[in-house]
Amino acid sequence: MDRSEIARVQKYLRDMFRLDTITVRERPNQDDSAEIYVGDEFIAVLFRDEEDGEVSYAFQMAILEFDLPTIAEI
Repeated sequence: MDRSEIARVQKYLRDMFRLDTITVRERPNQDDSAEIYVGDEFIAVLFRDEEDGEVSYAFQMAILEFDLPTIAEI
């Protein structure tokens, strides 16, 4: 993913989630994916896929069980 493409995806994510602290960053030695951050916290990997001339992106986020609130906190 080049810088122009990263900027376009970042704008989309900020608009979609209404969150200006989302940033999309290049991954070292990877040109088919980028890292997603909220502030300084890494939250996901974004994969770029091109098939039959069409480009799509897959947002992959792992949520660890111990990060979830307990029932009492809900």
